[in-house]
Amino acid sequence: MGEEAVDFRVESVALESKDCRQHAVDAGDKTYVIGRSDDDSKSSIDIKILDKLTQTWVVPTVLGTQPTKSHSAVLVNDENILIIEKGVPLNDSIWFLEIDTPFVKQQRKIKGTEVVTWSKGVIGVGQKPVVISGPSGVGKGTLIAKLMKDYPSKFGFSVSHTTRAPREKEIDGVHYHFTERSKMEKDISEGKFLEFAHVHGNVYGTSIEAVESVTDEGKRCILDIDVQGARSVRASSLEAIFIFVCPPSFEELEKRLRARGTETEEQIQKRLRNARAELDQSNSPGLFDHLLVNDDLETCYENLKKLLSLDDDQVDADDFFTKNGKETASYSTVSKIDSEILLQSETNGAEKGTTSLLALDLSSVSGGAPGRTRGLKIRSVNSF
Repeated sequence: MGEEAVDFRVESVALESKDCRQHAVDAGDKTYVIGRSDDDSKSSIDIKILDKLTQTWVVPTVLGTQPTKSHSAVLVNDENILIIEKGVPLNDSIWFLEIDTPFVKQQRKIKGTEVVTWSKGVIGVGQKPVVISGPSGVGKGTLIAKLMKDYPSKFGFSVSHTTRAPREKEIDGVHYHFTERSKMEKDISEGKFLEFAHVHGNVYGTSIEAVESVTDEGKRCILDIDVQGARSVRASSLEAIFIFVCPPSFEELEKRLRARGTETEEQIQKRLRNARAELDQSNSPGLFDHLLVNDDLETCYENLKKLLSLDDDQVDADDFFTKNGKETASYSTVSKIDSEILLQSETNGAEKGTTSLLALDLSSVSGGAPGRTRGLKIRSVNSF
């Protein structure tokens, strides 16, 4: 409440100079100047913000990985500017400069300065990651193992980050992402981690990028974390499905723990105390989407598959753009009509003297996590 409405403009103004190409995009009382410059053979995109009320310039803190080639730009709404990178495959050319999304607002408060962040556009929705929690001995590890065995191409685990040194035979990027403490703490402060914990003097955590990388491979990421970790993920901007696996009774859980015969009485009592606390927290409003009772393993597994819609043959990604050379064509923005952005091919049909138009549908766009904007749809308009 009390925020001034943003005055939207469809077009951007391209400014040419010897060393750079710039686009000036108006959003309310601000003008965002987005320019590509060449400095010592390293291409970069510079961003400046003009406050039209005070006629002062601000250089914002820029987060995220950015495009490197020349581009066109158009305002989407009060939160995003669409950037189309030229000279790269279509599915790699779509970017968003977030200027007032919830994540940007959060970072603005933390840093006390103006902030913008780059987000990669992804055609197709992609399936939401799955957070599975439950007390020790409830059987969630067995359920996850069955999923991975039956659907090896559908599910994947994210690779966690840690500040500890690699052990013998551990490979960076396979077993863990090994990183410097200062780098990880900086990323945590910038909201790039879903959850983290301090263990024996080192920091461990799950980054948003690690989860999104699994999704980018066409797989659904599974996060096997405790209730506290699930609470942290729920508080983040990642859109996920939260499932809690619980025993039919506390007595049955104790029976299963003792039947394993792998722990001392002291360890069993500690696990039971933690289990009782997690069972109590599982009923917290808005934390878990589904509660699965593991009374019978096979029945519970079938119910889990139903929750994850594993019997559906639906294809999430729209792959029509890979046909007829559209994946390699260079596009630029033409105009914005309602929730669609018209893209014009600058390479397809050039020899034939024709121009191909595509419509980029933003109506189903989901912000998801910082660094990705999913749900983009593309349809062919015509050629002339």
